[in-house]
Amino acid sequence: MDRGTDLLVPLAIALIMFGIGLSLNFKDFKRVFLRPKAILVGLACQFLLLPLVAFLMAWLLPIDPYFKVGLVLIASAPGGTASNLVTHMLKGRVALSVSMTSFNSLGILLTIPIYLSLAMHWFLHNDTQIEIGFADTFREILLTVVLPVVGGVLSHEYGSRTFIESLQQPLRYILPLLLLAVFGFALFLDNGGEQTTAFWDNVELFFPLLFFNAFTMALGFWIAKKAKIKHSGAFTIAVEMGLQNAALAIFIATSVLENSDISLVAVIYSSFTFFSTWLFAWLLKHRFKPFKSTII
Repeated sequence: MDRGTDLLVPLAIALIMFGIGLSLNFKDFKRVFLRPKAILVGLACQFLLLPLVAFLMAWLLPIDPYFKVGLVLIASAPGGTASNLVTHMLKGRVALSVSMTSFNSLGILLTIPIYLSLAMHWFLHNDTQIEIGFADTFREILLTVVLPVVGGVLSHEYGSRTFIESLQQPLRYILPLLLLAVFGFALFLDNGGEQTTAFWDNVELFFPLLFFNAFTMALGFWIAKKAKIKHSGAFTIAVEMGLQNAALAIFIATSVLENSDISLVAVIYSSFTFFSTWLFAWLLKHRFKPFKSTII
């Protein structure tokens, strides 16, 4: 990416997170940490189940070994701004979603090197050691997620209530459009649109990736229900399972591993999962509601 992209993309993400923060207050986050079962179950699903499913699918699917590594890479990079926005659009537990994003963005500093090194050893017979800088990642999460959300919450708590309420309805449309514009530019227009050609040449990856998206969401939802997490928390965890940090996966594949084939899985996955995750989560929210008995 050039300097303009390096500045505009984080700025757009920070604006999205600020807009999400406007719908929250500090009590939302207090509930998350006073009753931490939901966040612990969600993080366990992201750090353990997502990579496990990816390894099993990579082992079973007759695809290029580089794509197998790419599948493990995208599963090893959970969370991101998109999951927070989809949860916000579906009126799920946004504070839980944002908290999970913050924690897993730091946890992947350990898990990505482990899972990616294993995938490269098993599928490519390559023992390359992967490292991700803690300071750079921490600074990125602080500036694009934590501080903008805190700023939004403070504005909600202490700003003009009439003004904040007048913003919330248009932001439900503006924020998704802004995020889609960022994705479209970063994935298909940046670097001269080179990813677009590779995307159409390997479009057959779409169906196994769609299955991975739906299956992991259903698995996360089922486990959350088994753990007796409330319905709103269960489908929020499902959203977190469905949307990955594609930008980070693409960066690692292209800049650290210097392999565009590995990055292609993240490119294809991110091209549809915003929509498919929203749809699957909407179905989970509305079609799998807990049964409420009526006492006469």
